[in-house]
Amino acid sequence: MKLLKCIFLAAFAAFPAPTLAMAETSGWIDLTDHAVGFFAIGFFVLAYVAVITEEITLLSKSKPVLLAAGVIWAFIAWVYAENGMPGVVADAARHNILEYAELLLFLLVAMTYINSMEERHVFEALRVLLVRSGFSYHKLFWVTGALAFLISPIADNLTTALLMCAVILAVGRNSPKFVSIGCVNIVVASNAGGAFSPFGDITTLMVWQKGMVPFQSFLLLFIPSLVNWLVPAAIMNLFLPNYSPEMVEEKVQLRGGARRIVG
Repeated sequence: MKLLKCIFLAAFAAFPAPTLAMAETSGWIDLTDHAVGFFAIGFFVLAYVAVITEEITLLSKSKPVLLAAGVIWAFIAWVYAENGMPGVVADAARHNILEYAELLLFLLVAMTYINSMEERHVFEALRVLLVRSGFSYHKLFWVTGALAFLISPIADNLTTALLMCAVILAVGRNSPKFVSIGCVNIVVASNAGGAFSPFGDITTLMVWQKGMVPFQSFLLLFIPSLVNWLVPAAIMNLFLPNYSPEMVEEKVQLRGGARRIVG
């Protein structure tokens, strides 16, 4: 905390008092060449480094990100308040909170949908079906990749990757090589599949939300997305083990309403 206070005090001492002489356009102040602008970039970089080194520092990535966001907003608000324009920052804050709420509510629905299927044992049944199928690792590689590619446009790519990688871990528990290659394939397929849907990824969702691209235009990306998955998958397929996993006789009973939720 002492270090943090020193940083704040040094930052305030270093900044020249903002004045109305700074460039103003349509009610906003250009901070690209102002000390606050450079400070915001520097603090963002520090937060990003903390996110990248999460496994080393054991610090949850949400903490530095929230801290950086709060500090950056506070400094920008200070500049605008000093220039007699507090309402501009208030409007910008409301706008950003609304956009965040729209994203949060969509993701909440998507995660609820996936968690409902998981709670009804849908993905567990899929895992057992693949284990009992007698498929070779090559076939399992393509089946799981295709499922990830087709599910991600609906359920978003991150959720799909987490679920399908869990299936890969269960199916290939006796083959670390298959698990590593299969999980890479899932990540590639999920990201590729999420690109041709407005709600397949946070980025596409924000682009669609802004009205920059109409819904139907995303579908034009289907072929490029498919190629982006098939080419790496074809290369990874060459390095898969040439045998089948051990078949396990296991049954999973779908809970009531599972098929209706999927439908």
